[in-house]
Amino acid sequence: MELTSYSGLPNERVKAANGIDYAYRDTGPTDDGAGVPLVLLQHFRGNLDNWDPALIDALASGRRVIAFDNAGVGGSTGTTPHTVEGMAHDAVAFIAAMDFDQVDVLGFSLGSFVAQRIALTRPALVRRLVLASSAPQGADGMHGWAPEVIGAIGDPETSPEEYLSVFFARSETSLRAGRQTLQRIYGARSTDRDTATDWATREAQYDAVCTWGIPDHARLQRLGCLRMPVFVANGDSDPMILPHYSHLLAGLIPQARVKIYPDSAHGFLFQHHAEFAADVDAFLDGP
Repeated sequence: MELTSYSGLPNERVKAANGIDYAYRDTGPTDDGAGVPLVLLQHFRGNLDNWDPALIDALASGRRVIAFDNAGVGGSTGTTPHTVEGMAHDAVAFIAAMDFDQVDVLGFSLGSFVAQRIALTRPALVRRLVLASSAPQGADGMHGWAPEVIGAIGDPETSPEEYLSVFFARSETSLRAGRQTLQRIYGARSTDRDTATDWATREAQYDAVCTWGIPDHARLQRLGCLRMPVFVANGDSDPMILPHYSHLLAGLIPQARVKIYPDSAHGFLFQHHAEFAADVDAFLDGP
């Protein structure tokens, strides 16, 4: 059976025990042979429409993939928490509402912080963990983003050029890939788009980011508790979450592997969508 592309999926809703109606999209095979579902956690200010359809379609070719808006984000009801811990509790409520006993989790940027917290709080819930453009809580240098980064993606209205400056490297190859990504994200779906995130969500999410980045070396040691396999990845030119944090994460987590993708930045997983999806598939299907 041919699968519907992510760009053509309906927006669905599920009510959780916490009273939140979560907006989500569900793709990929759902039969018993599809294995553990992969749940995606989105980046700062992102909603369902900010995932690259090419990446989701590649990931969903052999497994069930679910993208959702966390509480207060996009089409979901409720209020966005001001802490990563609160966001993790809300994400767990969504997973429970979907009747999943165990999931694989792919967290991107802020979503990767939430993914770490879920894995620490509910380790039995997470079979395998993918951390894209990530950093551990308490690491030096993560207390807020550089002025040029927050100026580009933190204003009420951002331009395609500002998006490209953070999510893609400065080479013509990377910028060309960025423009193609924007065309897929904004050009493939013209109707039934997700609700845009509002300013209150932006403020709450940035509070969570800054709190996560308060230097605290004791918090770094907690990652040694994680016993599931973890794949850590980033672009080599990410100005938002520097790639050396990927190596730090991989050194703190017992069963972690790391890959840095060349000539790419924060949006490496969109630029290298085919390669990244293949790497994620191999990791999730591995021993």
